[in-house]
Amino acid sequence: MRNTKFIIYLSAVVLFASLLSLNSCAKRGTISGGPKDTIPPVLVYSTPNNMTTDFTGKEIQINFSEYIKIKDINKQLIISPPMKNNPDITPMGSASKFIRIKIKDTLQENTTYSFNFGQSITDNNEGNPYSQFKFIFSTGPYIDSLMLRGNIKDAFEKKPDNFVTVMLYEANETFNDSTVYKEKPRYVTNTLDSMVNYNLENLKEGKYYLFALKDNNNNYKYDPKSDKIAFFEEPISIPNDTLYELTLFSEKREFKALKPIQASSNRYFAGYEGDAKDVTVEVKNAATQELIKTLVTKVPEKDSLQIWTPRNINSVADSLLISVKKLDSIKEFVVKPKEMKAIDSLGVSAVQKGTIHFRDTFAIYTSTPIVDIDTTKISLINKDSIAVPFKTSYDAMKQNLKIDFTKEESQKYSFTMLPGAIKDFYEKENDTLNYTVTTKMYSNYGNLRLKIANARRFPLILEVLDSKEKIIGTSYIENESQTEMAFDNIPADMYSLRVIYDDNKNRKWDSGNYLEKRQPEEVHYFLEGTKPKEINVRESWDVMETFTLP
Repeated sequence: MRNTKFIIYLSAVVLFASLLSLNSCAKRGTISGGPKDTIPPVLVYSTPNNMTTDFTGKEIQINFSEYIKIKDINKQLIISPPMKNNPDITPMGSASKFIRIKIKDTLQENTTYSFNFGQSITDNNEGNPYSQFKFIFSTGPYIDSLMLRGNIKDAFEKKPDNFVTVMLYEANETFNDSTVYKEKPRYVTNTLDSMVNYNLENLKEGKYYLFALKDNNNNYKYDPKSDKIAFFEEPISIPNDTLYELTLFSEKREFKALKPIQASSNRYFAGYEGDAKDVTVEVKNAATQELIKTLVTKVPEKDSLQIWTPRNINSVADSLLISVKKLDSIKEFVVKPKEMKAIDSLGVSAVQKGTIHFRDTFAIYTSTPIVDIDTTKISLINKDSIAVPFKTSYDAMKQNLKIDFTKEESQKYSFTMLPGAIKDFYEKENDTLNYTVTTKMYSNYGNLRLKIANARRFPLILEVLDSKEKIIGTSYIENESQTEMAFDNIPADMYSLRVIYDDNKNRKWDSGNYLEKRQPEEVHYFLEGTKPKEINVRESWDVMETFTLP
């Protein structure tokens, strides 16, 4: 019996040694930590309970199944109804298994409050969000449960903004046109960063005014200088199963001139708000009231004018009286010129370089405004040295000299501008300038044929946009007989279409105005389902599409 035990023991030792030897000879590897954690944290319990009623406390603690972090809460957390004083939420920036909310407001009676944390709560290790977690309580005996739904669109652009605030104001005797500028709404939600749809939840039965804001100040109040707005003119009754589409727009404010600032020894920037069309500017010596010769141009892509004055204006006048006029409005500014080293001089650059497309007009930009063009000192020849006839025009506001001519395929065009071809406001002339552009074959372009169907009224503006959102073609459609059109010789690209109902017949899109209760002019994009459809125009292709308006 003793020998048997010894043999069993010896066998065990040999087996263990063998396994140890095999393990030491095995290929080394990395210990796996298992599959990646993709499970978000979950609520374990809270004090008080979620969906509690008759709440009278000032503090809420929410406990989770694992360590969490709070991020971007200023954007993500939506409290409805909004509070005058934001609550304190801790801990911030450090991992914890709980969130503590300290309420600093006096809560309204018989009101359901919702704290929607959006994507702000994530687990500590992998960042998995507890998406759209809501903590809800009521100061009354029940939780309000009604809902209003809809979607957001932009009045002019393809895609709406993100983080759009949707608001309800009670339709009672205290509501007036100024309320949206001064008061916070009764209920609020936000589309956050990825949605165009909205849900206003936990609402009480009643009548409400519906608004949306791209609220850049995050204060739930409309600021026309920075915010977009959408509104319904008539109050909405809740409960309501209708889906409400809100169209956001920026108001085109009334023209307002801002005080000019000196940019160089001979140039001033005159900023403005609103539309600068038909604005005139006069500059006088403030002491003598003598008129000073000036020119006005537009700063590209900015709401600002450039006022060009004589060089070293400070030697002419100690102070300038600058009058900015539009219709019956006149704003006067007194500006004291400073001696500055910076002097604007004539510079010329071509807008098109290399290839010029058949639908383009050759243009050059001048850094100072032009007052004289001598076309006898401008020549245009093709690759066979044959003179090509041309016409010139000058866009004074944009400081663009356009040279228009008939273009042929596979050609090379050379421009020569001899000294004195152009003269600027300061009597400076150009040196000899040479530019060369070439054209492609017609077969390098495509043709787009379009038909507009189901138009409800006229006139319409049809715009063809390339992949960079640049308008490459426009057609003004005044009646049913003009609903078929062709855009020939356009570069191969992906194009989109936009139609504007030009209700005031001024040949441009007009935005809305809240106080005037005027909605923006109606805009529709060529869609495939609910998304903008792109039209693939390839080289040597004829593409035909029918744009059926909704």
